[in-house]
Amino acid sequence: MAAGLILIGMGPGGISGMTLSAIEAAKNADYRRYEAYTALWSESHISELENEIGAIDKVMRPEVEDPVELLELAKTECVALLIVGDPLQATTHVDLQLQAIEAGVECTVIHGISITGLVTGAVGLSNYRFGRQTTLTYPYGGWVATSPLEVIALNMAQGMHTLALLDLDPTGEGVGGQVPMQPKDAADSLIKMAEKLKLSVEDMPSESHLDKLKLEACETICNNVSDLMVVLCSDMGTEDQNISYLSVNDLATAKTGRLHCLVIPANLGDVEKVALHRWAKK
Repeated sequence: MAAGLILIGMGPGGISGMTLSAIEAAKNADYRRYEAYTALWSESHISELENEIGAIDKVMRPEVEDPVELLELAKTECVALLIVGDPLQATTHVDLQLQAIEAGVECTVIHGISITGLVTGAVGLSNYRFGRQTTLTYPYGGWVATSPLEVIALNMAQGMHTLALLDLDPTGEGVGGQVPMQPKDAADSLIKMAEKLKLSVEDMPSESHLDKLKLEACETICNNVSDLMVVLCSDMGTEDQNISYLSVNDLATAKTGRLHCLVIPANLGDVEKVALHRWAKK
């Protein structure tokens, strides 16, 4: 293959979820790199993929956000960067694409199945009714970010569902040692966010209609966060996929998996209500 950088979507997990064009491009590349900090495959799935396409080297946040070595190699060789899900779902990879163009490196994209498209239909909610997406983060150095809960609250007030991805890196540095957030961690994170937000909600702006709507929504969610109903989506798109509809309080004892995300529903339509209750905790 010609020299350049190929951003390859790996899909959610396992070689069976990759497109034929993705597998073929990775197999024919001179070098293969696996970006292992925005999302992860299991080690067994990575080994299976290596058996199919050849050796893969792992790269982390520094190599992708400051891709001097990656782009220099791609000027003379074909370099495949394998990315879980779809390559352009994260702004990190859009920025890499732009840096490649600026450096005069040919950059092509082979798309893959993304969690953002997979989850909505799988749980039974209307894709048209999803608002802004967010990520529940670990409390880095004791700092608790409240913005994810604010996003959820405002989406709900506007009748929109929320997809909340769960953090992978307790350090926030993106250099390795990931510990994907588990359901109990997510519950703890939401409760800590509510405790912190409750102390500052009165200081939020209230000039515009949207400001007032957000303020009221934050007050409501802070007082009821433990009872908030969520959809726990585990290992989506793999043979271990599991979906549960339960309260934040029940997340503490929910079945764990490898990778999780949450969907926080707003008010439900008739079909959505029936669809969600399939996953209710028995």
